[in-house]
Amino acid sequence: MENSTNIAVSQVITPAELLAHWQGHRRVTRRTIEAFPEDAFFNHTIGGMRPFANMVMELLAIGVPGLKEIVEGKREAFNEDFKHDNKKATFLKLWDDTTDAINTYWAQLKPEQFQENVILFGQYEGTVWSQIFYFIENEIHHRAQGYVYLRALGIEPPLFYVRD
Repeated sequence: MENSTNIAVSQVITPAELLAHWQGHRRVTRRTIEAFPEDAFFNHTIGGMRPFANMVMELLAIGVPGLKEIVEGKREAFNEDFKHDNKKATFLKLWDDTTDAINTYWAQLKPEQFQENVILFGQYEGTVWSQIFYFIENEIHHRAQGYVYLRALGIEPPLFYVRD
């Protein structure tokens, strides 16, 4: 790979590998959602943290809308408080739908865009790659909080390193 001044640039990871990495984390998070008892998913808290369902709503509000904004260039409103029917199955369906949407928008992302600066949701500035890293890191952070909840409930969380 060469940049515009013909200086060789090494690539550490391809866009396809980064997507696979992100989707691997998403599979672990899906298994974390599945592990919760229905009531605890919506109501269990520790130390003032939000219920895991609320954390998942945040993740749903960031990944696809942020990626869509990067690809289409249209500002998205940040909305993590959406109406739902208090059923874990609904969240799992939304999770699966967003997994498909990530794949769709990712296919439209050009490799040269990763270095571009963007401002997501009208307030978060960074390069495209740093925004995507944030999406992944934020998911890992909230999944870890979910692991604490599961352990407090006496439930063994899914193995974080099994991403298939």
